[in-house]
Amino acid sequence: MRDHFAEISTHTLLETITILPDRPGIYQYFDTSGKLLYVGKAKNLKKRVRSYFRFTPDLQPNPTLSMRIVRMLQEAVTLDYLIVESEEDALILENSLIKQLKPKYNILLRDDKTYPYIYIDEADTFPRFEITRKVLKQKSITYFGPFPNGAKALLDALYEIFPLVQRKSCPREKRACLFHQINRCLAPCEGKISKEEYARIVDQAKDAIMKRKFLIDRLEQKMVQYACEERFEEAAKVRDMREAIGSLTIASGVDLAQKTDLDIFAILSSEERGVAVKLFMRDGKIISSSYSYFRHTELFDENDAYKQILLEHYSPDYPLVPDAILVAHPFTEHQEIAALLSKRFGKKINLISPSRGSKAKLVLLALENAKELLGRQKSDDQTEDTISDLLRLSATPYRVETFDNSHMMGVATVGAMVVWNEGKWEKKSYRRYELHQKDEYGQMREMLQRRIESFGEEPAPDLWILDGGGAILALAKKLLQEAHIHLDVIAIAKEKLDAKAHRAKGAAKDLLYTDHGIIELKPNDKRLQWIQRQRDEAHRFAVTYHQNKKRREDTQISLLSKKGIGKATIKKLLDYFGTFEAIERSNLEDLAKIIGTKRAIALKDDIPKKQ
Repeated sequence: MRDHFAEISTHTLLETITILPDRPGIYQYFDTSGKLLYVGKAKNLKKRVRSYFRFTPDLQPNPTLSMRIVRMLQEAVTLDYLIVESEEDALILENSLIKQLKPKYNILLRDDKTYPYIYIDEADTFPRFEITRKVLKQKSITYFGPFPNGAKALLDALYEIFPLVQRKSCPREKRACLFHQINRCLAPCEGKISKEEYARIVDQAKDAIMKRKFLIDRLEQKMVQYACEERFEEAAKVRDMREAIGSLTIASGVDLAQKTDLDIFAILSSEERGVAVKLFMRDGKIISSSYSYFRHTELFDENDAYKQILLEHYSPDYPLVPDAILVAHPFTEHQEIAALLSKRFGKKINLISPSRGSKAKLVLLALENAKELLGRQKSDDQTEDTISDLLRLSATPYRVETFDNSHMMGVATVGAMVVWNEGKWEKKSYRRYELHQKDEYGQMREMLQRRIESFGEEPAPDLWILDGGGAILALAKKLLQEAHIHLDVIAIAKEKLDAKAHRAKGAAKDLLYTDHGIIELKPNDKRLQWIQRQRDEAHRFAVTYHQNKKRREDTQISLLSKKGIGKATIKKLLDYFGTFEAIERSNLEDLAKIIGTKRAIALKDDIPKKQ
C-alpha cells in the first residue's frame, strides 16, 4: 500500500516535474485531499510525465491528451513517483497498485482466480477424471480446459454417462460395491473389466469432453428416463448438469483446419461500464468462455484495459499458456506485454490482433458476445443507477460489499462481509472474520482494516455499505484515506429514539449516512429497500457465524468445566490467548505465566481438542 512509498511530496507539481529522473518507474497523481487520482508507468519518468504538460506561459495540460487525462490533470495538485529497475518492473507494479488502490481515473478490471481444469493420470491402472487448479507437467497426465464455469457439472456428467471408477478407493477394494449393482461401474476391483477395455471407455470420455453434444444428448435421455420413473430429484440434477454443460459451448463456425490452442480476448465499453470476454480454444475447438464487467468513472482507455486484463489473467502461476493470444483491438503496449509474458513463462508468446482470415473471425465472435452482454438490461441496474444519483457516488455500484458484526456480551465476536455483484449475491466471495476487539467501533475497524489489506488479492468494490452511523462512516473514510484508496462508502443505522420499545416495534426509521449528510427515505422507497436488503444479508450471515461459533465455544467450556477448570480461569485464558484454538496450541510455559505451573500442567493434560 501507500506505506511502501514516501509521503506525498510537499513540492508543487511543477517542482516535482523538474526533479524527475531519467529512469523507469511509476508515477501517481493526487488531488487536494490526498486522494489518489491516477497511477501510470514510464520507461523514462522525466519524459513521460513532462509529456502531460505545456510549460508556457504557465503549467497547463497538454491539449492533445484525451479528455479523461485532461480532467484528471485539472484535479491533480501533487505528484509522487517510485523508481524501479526496468520497464517490466514498472508494468507489474502499475498493475498491482491499480488493483490495491483503485485510483479514480484508472480502469479496474476484475478477474477470477485460476480457472479449473479436468485431468486424468493414465499412469494409473484404472484412472479417474478429477478437477484441479494446479497443473503438473507429467507425460502421463492429460489436461482439459480451462473451464471458468461448469467444470464440476462436466465431471459429474462423465461419471453419470460412462461406467468409470466412481471413487478413488474403488480399485483397492476386494469386491464390487453399489455402483456396480446400478451399472455405474464395471468392477475392476473384481477383475470384471480388463485394463485395455477400461482404456477404451476412457478414450470415449475424453472425446466427450471436447465434443459435448454427445454428453448433452445422453443427459437428456437420462433426464426423461428418471422423470418417467418418478425419480424427480435425480431428473432435476441431470437437467442442471445439461444446462451447465450447454452454457460452456459457443458455436464458432470457424474452421482453422488445424488443432490450434488459442486464447481470445475482446473488450468493449459503454457509457457506464465495460465488459471483457474471453474465449478458450483447444485443439481447434472453443471449449469454454468467460466474461466480466468492469466499472470506469470517466472515458474509456482501450490500451489500459487490454494491458490490465492480460497481466491479471496470465499471473506467474497460470498453467498451460498457449503460444498465441488473440486480442480484438490493437493496443499501444502489446509488444511490451508480449515480451513480459514470454519472459514470465519461458517461451515465445505471440500477441496478435488479426484483421483477416479465420483468426479475425474468432475475435469478431468474441466482440459479438461482448456487444450482447453490454446490451443486456437487468432490473436491478435501474435501481443501482438511481442509488448512484441519490448518494452522489463516483460510479454505479455494480459490485457492493456490506459489513456487519455480531456478538453477545462480548462472546463469540465475529464479523461478516457479503458481496452483491451484477444484480445477485456472489456467495463465493462472502467472508467471515473472527474479531478480537471488545467494542463495536474497534471490531469494525479491525474488519475493515483486514479487508483493505486484502485489496491486492481481491480488488476493492464500487461501494461499501456499513451497519452503523456517522462514527462508523468516519472510521471507514479515515482508513481508506490513510491507504490512499478511492472508494465510496455509506452507513445505515436506526434513528435514535428515547424509548427502546419504539425500536422494537419498528417505529425507528433507517437513516443513510453519506459524505453529503444524512438521508431519510420513506419505508416504501425502492432505493432504501435495496440498501436494507444488503444490510440484512450481512446481518444474517454474521449472526449465523456467531451462533455456530458460540455453540462450539459453549461445548468447549462445558468440557473444560467437567475437567475442573473454572469459568474464571477460562476467562483469564481467553482474555490472554483470544480463542480456544490458541489455548490449545499454546505451550506449557505460556500457560504457566497466566494460571500457574500446577494448573497449566493439569490443563495441558486435560484440554479438549477442537470439536
